[in-house]
Amino acid sequence: MRFTTPASAPKHRPSQQRRRIGRGWLAVAAVALGTAGVATAAQPSDSAAATSAPGYQQDDLRRDTSALQALGITGVQARVTTASGRDLVSATGVAVAGTNRPVPRDGYFRIASTGKALMATVVLQLVGEGRLSLEDTVDRQLPGVIDGNGNDGRKITVRQLLQNTSGLHDDLPGFDTPEEYYKHRYDTYTPEQIVARAMKHHPDFQPGTGFGYSNTGYVVLGMIVEKATSRPWQEQVESRILKPLGMNHTYLPGTTPTLRRPHADGYQVFASGERTDVTEQIVPDLGGYVSTTADVNRFFQGLLGGKLLSEARMAEMRNTVPVDKRLEAIWPGGRYGLGLVNRPLTCGGSYWSHEGGEAGYITLNGATGDGSRTVTVSMTTSFNDFDKALRQHKAASELVDRALCDTSGNR
Repeated sequence: MRFTTPASAPKHRPSQQRRRIGRGWLAVAAVALGTAGVATAAQPSDSAAATSAPGYQQDDLRRDTSALQALGITGVQARVTTASGRDLVSATGVAVAGTNRPVPRDGYFRIASTGKALMATVVLQLVGEGRLSLEDTVDRQLPGVIDGNGNDGRKITVRQLLQNTSGLHDDLPGFDTPEEYYKHRYDTYTPEQIVARAMKHHPDFQPGTGFGYSNTGYVVLGMIVEKATSRPWQEQVESRILKPLGMNHTYLPGTTPTLRRPHADGYQVFASGERTDVTEQIVPDLGGYVSTTADVNRFFQGLLGGKLLSEARMAEMRNTVPVDKRLEAIWPGGRYGLGLVNRPLTCGGSYWSHEGGEAGYITLNGATGDGSRTVTVSMTTSFNDFDKALRQHKAASELVDRALCDTSGNR
């Protein structure tokens, strides 16, 4: 039970590492929805509107993963973990395009922004220990880091960073064409450089007056954790979450651009329609976590089951605000807590999650309020075309909904 970085990836403190941050699913959604409109996108599809029949079984999961594959997704793997500990697992499609190699049922994949829930958990543990306060300002912890063009670290709190209400603008490099991918897949940035890019822009709104999904805000949180603990934030995740929960298959690749085996390759379908294998790339530490469906389910079970946070801290995490109209299109009725998303279930009640998207890998997940039933679905194709990406997201959301509706614990 240990958290390791491959031998080929040198271990450094994040302030010394150089990282590339890619354009994740939520960033793509925010850009596309800014011009595409949201009136029809916010409506669930007919198949999602019907309450799940009791007894979601292996055949149901296989049907739902096959429906995802039919959308043009190269490979899909999904796992439903029930209250009894029994797992339903399905893998459809192929691990490598153009071959008959099956998708591994326990394969590694990049979890991208699901890592934000890990960071939020560490921050709230530090709050519980009195080493941080949710009302601490950024400037108190990192004097002068947030400054310029109307950005003011004296007015942004830790709570606002966690809840995406800070107003910090994202300016994250990515790739829109295969040529850009091949040119920039090994590009790296320090956390300070990522923050500096955001400082070239005015805030999206004044702190606390709106909602705006900000990867940059979570980069700042990692810097704050390091300042508060005098240790790399990755070590805090390892010692506080991964080891206690036995998440033995969750790790950071560091500067190693490949994934451990077994894994399915990831593909990006660009606006031109060209499908490119984008498995090999360097992504930032927080967004770069690699995991398995079993480990992601184990995390949400542990978090919502009370193994990581006190009741008081868990209540803070569940204190939500509405998402903005753009994210409402992909999270109908969604609300954002402190590193957790709350979404309604068609059968009543709601569930908790934090999905993630990086070039080539899209992850959706969900858990009932007590963590007794969890589901994670990983897809190895991402689309630059927003309509296709939205269909993919809605179909995966329907899988999560149906799997979680087969339980009385829909809190």
